[in-house]
Amino acid sequence: MKQSRRSFLTQLSLLSASPLLASADLFATTLPVSAIQYGYAAITWGNDIKQSILDISALGFKGIQLRANAFTEFGQKPEELIRLLKAAKLELAMYSSGNANINTGNDEAEITKHVESARFVKILGGTSIQLTNSSRPKTGEVSNEDLVKYAALLNEIGKRTAAIGIKTTYHNHMGQLGQTPEEVEVILKNTDPKYVKLLLDVAHYQQGGGDPVTAIKKYKDRLECLHIKDVKHTDDAKGYIFVELGQGRVDLSAVFAALKAINYHKYAIVELDAVPVKGRTPLQSGQITKDYLTSKLKIRI
Repeated sequence: MKQSRRSFLTQLSLLSASPLLASADLFATTLPVSAIQYGYAAITWGNDIKQSILDISALGFKGIQLRANAFTEFGQKPEELIRLLKAAKLELAMYSSGNANINTGNDEAEITKHVESARFVKILGGTSIQLTNSSRPKTGEVSNEDLVKYAALLNEIGKRTAAIGIKTTYHNHMGQLGQTPEEVEVILKNTDPKYVKLLLDVAHYQQGGGDPVTAIKKYKDRLECLHIKDVKHTDDAKGYIFVELGQGRVDLSAVFAALKAINYHKYAIVELDAVPVKGRTPLQSGQITKDYLTSKLKIRI
């Protein structure tokens, strides 16, 4: 984040007094309590945030997940982003604050950047930030010590964001700490449920060797958000690719049945890291996913 902390906090106090931000129900939802809320992640559009807002709105989703590049573009002018979201009738469902790394040698700087994200999200009317981690060893096994150390960092971030009314959520991820179900378990066992919630990515969890249905039921009390995602095998060195819903091997029917069983009513956010087919647009990928949800699964978004 390029903006200094002092500059950002000064701007926060000014914006908080703005009539544009005065209404507590700026992004109020009218969905019934029992209904899952459906969002779509802007990551597929890369840095074209404005187009992602237009396309996600056109697809009919009610929420959007933005990334830290939104701060880069709108950190000095959040009121412009608020107007774009309001015009598109989109709620900020989640904000990806990036990685919380345990090996930088400066934990306080790591904590501060996520607290600044939380303050930005507060201005936008959001409620949560998502954290991942990029410190997985290039060779060898992940140590229990590293997982516990990472959990401690999440706890501290969660305490500080909670103080300003923003939840911290941990996002399990391939190639990072929490790649396997066993690692996720250690992280969650060593974080305080009061300060650290779970954003379960069903495709990452499955690719890491787990069963997302089992995870939904096991972590129902920690579950703050989901990434609804699909993945299929590839023959390249990576071995997998994320694809539009219904194009991979995640049993999404079972996932939604599990969500119904636990009476889940928060956000389920569709995420597709990149368009998997050359020449296809993010909007076209989104339409494939929407058609799967509405036609195949009979879900009303």
